[in-house]
Amino acid sequence: MQIWMTLILAVQLLSALAMIGLVLLQHGKGADMGASFGSGASGSLFGASGSANFMSRFTAILATVFFVCTLTLTYLSNSAGGRGTTGGSVLDRAAPAASAPASAPALGSIPGAVPAPTASPVPQPIAAPAATGSSASPK
Repeated sequence: MQIWMTLILAVQLLSALAMIGLVLLQHGKGADMGASFGSGASGSLFGASGSANFMSRFTAILATVFFVCTLTLTYLSNSAGGRGTTGGSVLDRAAPAASAPASAPALGSIPGAVPAPTASPVPQPIAAPAATGSSASPK
C-alpha cells in the first residue's frame, strides 16, 4: 500500500510542477495587444493559434491528473489499510505530558540565578491615600 501511495504522490508532484510551468509559459489575454504596437514577440514555437490549443489542452489534462491523484491519495489515506497502527486523527491522540527532567538542578544551585519573589497566598489590599484634613479647594 505504501508503494502505491509513494508512486501516486510522485505523479501528483510531477503533474503539479508541469502544470505550473505550462501556466507560466502561456500568454495572457492582453499579450496580443502589445504585438499590435510593434512588439515582435507575437509568434511562438507552435504558431499563433496552435499554442493556445496545445498548451490549454495539456494544462487541462495535467489538472485532471493532479485532481485524480489528490482524490486517490485521500481515499488511500482514509481507508482502513492506509491508517496503519496509529489510527484516528491527530486530535484523537493525546499529547504526551511535558515534565521537567529529574536531574534538573535546583534554582538556588545555579550560579548567578536570582530567585523569583514568593507571592503571598492572600492578596494584600491596596492602602488608600491619607486625607490631608482640608476638603476645601486651594486658594
